[in-house]
Formats: sequence, C-alpha cells, structure tokens
Amino acid sequence: MSVLPLVFTSGWASGINAYAVVLLLGLLGATGVSDEVPAALERPDVLIVAGLLFLVEAIADKIPYVDSVWDAVHTVVRPIAGGVVAALLAGHDGSLPQLAAGAVGGSTALVSHLVKAGTRIAVNTSPEPASNIVLSLAEDLGVAGIVAFALFHPWIAAGIAAVLLAAGIAVVIFLWSRIRRYLLRRRERRAEKRLATAAGSAPPAA
Repeated sequence: MSVLPLVFTSGWASGINAYAVVLLLGLLGATGVSDEVPAALERPDVLIVAGLLFLVEAIADKIPYVDSVWDAVHTVVRPIAGGVVAALLAGHDGSLPQLAAGAVGGSTALVSHLVKAGTRIAVNTSPEPASNIVLSLAEDLGVAGIVAFALFHPWIAAGIAAVLLAAGIAVVIFLWSRIRRYLLRRRERRAEKRLATAAGSAPPAA
C-alpha cells in the first residue's frame, strides 16, 4: 500500500493530538496545498469542530493533572480518530485495504496515546507547570511538522514517526518506576481522604 507510510504517520500523530491532525489535514486540503487529503476532512463543519476542540485541548494539555484527566477521556477518542483518518486516507469504501489502513492507524494511535499518557503521568510527579507547557508545545509542533511533511515525503516522515514512537516507549519504560510511585501516592491520598471523611461524618461517642 503506497498510502501506508501516511497512514502510520497520521496514526502516530492522532495518538498525540487527534484534533490537530484533522484540522491540519483539512486546512492543507481545503487550501489546495495537497491533493492527498480526503474531501471529508475539508468540510467546513469538520474544520470548525476540529478547530474548537483543538483550542480546548491546547489549554487542557498544558495544565498539570488536567492533562492526565484529558488523556484518560481520550483513550478511546484518539485511536478511533486515528483509525477513521487512516481509512479516509486509504479510500476505497469498505475494501480490505481501507479496513487494513484503519486497523494500522487505530492501533498506532493507541500505542502513541499510551506513550503520551504515560509520559504525562511521569511529568506530573513534578509540581511545577513549566515542564507540562514545554512538553505540550513540543508535541503540538512535532505533530504539525511531521504531518505536513508526510504529505510530501511520506516514507521519511513515517521513519521519523517510528523513531519517535520507539523512543517514547523506551522513555515510558524507563520512567515506569516513577509513575508507579506517583500512582501509589495518589491512592494513599485518596484513602486518607476517605478515612478523614468517614471520621468526620461518624456520630460522636456517648
């Protein structure tokens, strides 16, 4: 499949910021920069919705802890978006290549999303917000740059996306112990709050 590298790259990018992928591809197609973009992504209603959701994500993604909640909500959204975009890029409604493209895009988006979510959990173990903002901006710029590059140099872009995905997996594995300690502390704090609430609501002793 000649479209496979573009499918893989769009799936990787969708796992990080699906709304940015839809918005960017739609704008590049609507403005005539590329003929590779499906007409469905160029529709004005799609562009407006994608643009609004991108703005919401651009804010939520830079706030500590809010970004992790946002990632949790999008555990289903990003892989589905990656699969849909990949299927649209493949064309041929209902054909086996289109189904295969959707599977590749969706699975790649899922892995990419899990890498992003795991990295953000590790970053949130640090109380300062600067690291979240810097990481989010790097992700936004990376997605925009590689997706645009993929329309003209799909194989090179796919290679870059593959390297970044592998590097992200390695980083999450390396940081997993830190993530586990963070999750343990969060569970302990929740347990303490429940105990405090229970103690405060208990009737006084006679």
